[in-house]
Amino acid sequence: MTSTVNNNMTNNTTATSSTANSNSSSASSAANAGLDQLAGNFNSFLTLLTTQLQNQDPLSPLDTNQFTQQLVEFASVQQQVDMNTNMQTLISLQQTGEASSAMQLLGASVTLNGSSSPLTSSTPATWNLNSAGPATGNVTITNSSGTTVFTGTTSLNTGNNTYTWSGTGNTGQAWPAGQYTIAVTASGASGQAVKVSSQVQGTVSGVDLSQSPPQLVVGGQDYAMSAVQSVNNSTLSSLGGLSTSLNSLNSALSTLNTIL
Repeated sequence: MTSTVNNNMTNNTTATSSTANSNSSSASSAANAGLDQLAGNFNSFLTLLTTQLQNQDPLSPLDTNQFTQQLVEFASVQQQVDMNTNMQTLISLQQTGEASSAMQLLGASVTLNGSSSPLTSSTPATWNLNSAGPATGNVTITNSSGTTVFTGTTSLNTGNNTYTWSGTGNTGQAWPAGQYTIAVTASGASGQAVKVSSQVQGTVSGVDLSQSPPQLVVGGQDYAMSAVQSVNNSTLSSLGGLSTSLNSLNSALSTLNTIL
């Protein structure tokens, strides 16, 4: 099962990467074509301007202010095209960095913000519940169709709590393997509402590069890179160099935005 998922994801990743490269090349070609056309128009304008100045009537000279204004406008447009081209290059580099970072997480154990956890015949559905304070939580678990399969209560301590569900419903029914979603509302000793967030743990089995930013596949579900809360130490160390590169790219983008 794992081999099939990884092989399929590899094929999808390769195809998506090729599509992304093709789109990037097309955008670059279009920008270059636009710049070439602008340069041609600019040269034609200079030729026309020079010819008119050479053949102007001394008694009725041409309006040099108008020509100067047009010259400045042409130069401004050309500068904008150059900036747009540079921006596209920086964006492309940033997207490449994001894809590389996501690919580095393949096979890593991660904790993510999320409420959906897989239930298998050998492994219960498990969630980390982070509570803002001591509380009693009302738990509702639903299946992928939105049907409520279990309701109950649990005691929560301040900070991280682990909640597991074996797949048995309130009536004793054994629910099949699949994705199950938890929802928790909690209240403190005085009845005040207490905020509870849920996280799930799993192994990154694939990366979907067709999304922007790339999506991580964990337990059969897609998660944005921003959902990752923690990664094991070995993976973090391998990402150190990529993080530095991404920071440099972000700095370059900020500088270009300031210029624009």
